[in-house]
Amino acid sequence: MKKVIQRILLGALILLVISTLGFLIWAETPSQPGPSAMAALKSDSAVQVVEHGRYISFEPTVQKSSTAFLFYPGGHVEYRAYAPILRRIAAQGYLVVLLRVNLNLAFFDIQAGAPALKDYPQVTHWVTGGHSLGGVAAAYFAANHPQIQGIVFWASYPADDRLKNSGIKMLSIYGTEDGGLDHGAKIEQYKAYQPADTQFVVIQGGNHGQFGDYGPQPGDNPATISPESQWQQVTEATVRFLMAFAP
Repeated sequence: MKKVIQRILLGALILLVISTLGFLIWAETPSQPGPSAMAALKSDSAVQVVEHGRYISFEPTVQKSSTAFLFYPGGHVEYRAYAPILRRIAAQGYLVVLLRVNLNLAFFDIQAGAPALKDYPQVTHWVTGGHSLGGVAAAYFAANHPQIQGIVFWASYPADDRLKNSGIKMLSIYGTEDGGLDHGAKIEQYKAYQPADTQFVVIQGGNHGQFGDYGPQPGDNPATISPESQWQQVTEATVRFLMAFAP
């Protein structure tokens, strides 16, 4: 009987090891940034792109607002894939911080934004946000950091109502062709967790994957607009929201 138990425990341990290794391999092989994302990571006269190790900053060189945008990447997406939109936002005068999260999953690194809050004491208005699961993580981060005054959800929503009556401002942007959100049905489902004054922007023809540049998203629907069109519309909506905190 003792040997049987030992064999069962050994088998369970082997399965656990195999499962853990499989998960780690999957987590460390995320969707990769495309050519537009890589091009957006190069500095020019309008935006300085700086690698800080745990995050990348997009810093405007001329007009500089006192509002900054702290961004969490979507699950299983290499964080640099979000550079096309984030660079556009920075070019409008806003410091943007793109976070690198453990295992390419923001849920394992919700506090990833904390160092940036300390590194930029000159920022007086912090807005956080994220894509998909990154937006959920951003909301959890905001709940524990009173410096955060707003949240921008890209194809995302809060997982609970802890911020509903907090006074924090929210913006939700999603596409009509988003397969992950069932064409926006999940946005409607989770509205109960958001403040009554939450702003909603619908990108006609936009889908889930085109919030970044990383190729097709599993389970998504084809977009009926170009990535560049979706990037520009998301940029404009996000910048309008940031302007409400400070020019």
